Amino acid sequence: MNKTNINIIAEIGTSHEGSIEKARALVDAAADSGADTVKFQWVYADEILHPDTGYVKLPTGNIRLYDRFKQLECPPSFYKEMVDYVHSKGCKFCCSPFGLKSLSELLELNPDYVKIASPELNHFPMLKVLAEYRARVGAEKVPVILSSGVSKLEDIKNAIDIVGTDNVSLLHCITSYPAPESEYNLKVITTLSEQFGIECGVSDHSLDPVLVPCLSVACGATVIEKHITLSRKTMGLDDPVALEPEQFALMVHTVHQTEASLRHYGKELGYERILQQLGEQFGNEKVQSVLGDGIKKLAPAEEANYGRTNRSLHFMHDMKEGDVIGAEDVAVLRTEKVLTPGLTPDWLDKVVGKKLLRDITSGAGVQKEDFIQ
Repeated sequence: MNKTNINIIAEIGTSHEGSIEKARALVDAAADSGADTVKFQWVYADEILHPDTGYVKLPTGNIRLYDRFKQLECPPSFYKEMVDYVHSKGCKFCCSPFGLKSLSELLELNPDYVKIASPELNHFPMLKVLAEYRARVGAEKVPVILSSGVSKLEDIKNAIDIVGTDNVSLLHCITSYPAPESEYNLKVITTLSEQFGIECGVSDHSLDPVLVPCLSVACGATVIEKHITLSRKTMGLDDPVALEPEQFALMVHTVHQTEASLRHYGKELGYERILQQLGEQFGNEKVQSVLGDGIKKLAPAEEANYGRTNRSLHFMHDMKEGDVIGAEDVAVLRTEKVLTPGLTPDWLDKVVGKKLLRDITSGAGVQKEDFIQ
């Protein structure tokens, strides 16, 4: 249960690498560090990317990114055990699904929060199923957290139009690993909260445990999410940008100090005092650059990822000119490394049933020129 108004989320993600023992150790570290919520990712490689999307560099050498995600798949029983263990530590359980199967299995566990990761903000089929489920059981029973990295204002609006604002919070984010503090533009937290009328926070991929989280609270953030790892030198995909337990505990402490300062001095005076204190620690110029101008736009560090990290339509196997596109022939996937992005997911229903105008290679992004409209 929150002792404060800030929900601090320890993002374990896939740092457990499929090990129950390591997952428990990470939950222990998160709870001991003062996290309110512990977050996992429900991975099925087929829901995330095409097998031919490219390679990822690991200390052991290059491996297909698809194969790396396959290694991280866990059965529903793994997550059920994690729900129970997280609750036994006095924390809430949050998890990100990446497609219809993982969403369905996650909802069966009654998570405390469903988190929609930034690349899935335009996974419209999944968002619609989530919205329909919330309409049936009640939005109060299925709190949702939307992350808005590598997105434009219109993308956020499209997602909120589907999911709604009831029991929904929004995280400002930069989809870059690590994310440069100077590009965070944290005043956007206020902008987004006022525009959509919902609580906002930050999903922080920067390396420092203090600067972005504390400035976020000063800007009105009510949720702070940051990756946690037992060691930055381990093999988890996000471990290089995660906080080790001691750093995570420092973040929790300084976030609570910041919140206490706002409560004690009031919003305006507290804000100025926080900026002054952080300015003394990091330099006033750095603090101002992190605050930014409050206008929602893609950060320079993530511009090249737009359209590649987000979801688009991809062909799942080779097809011939004249073939009719079936529902099983295309998927809503991240493009990632080497493939070409396809049409946005809202084209899915318009594509199925159309006849191909040319031969298609498996993995290719679906283009308007591919079919008779």
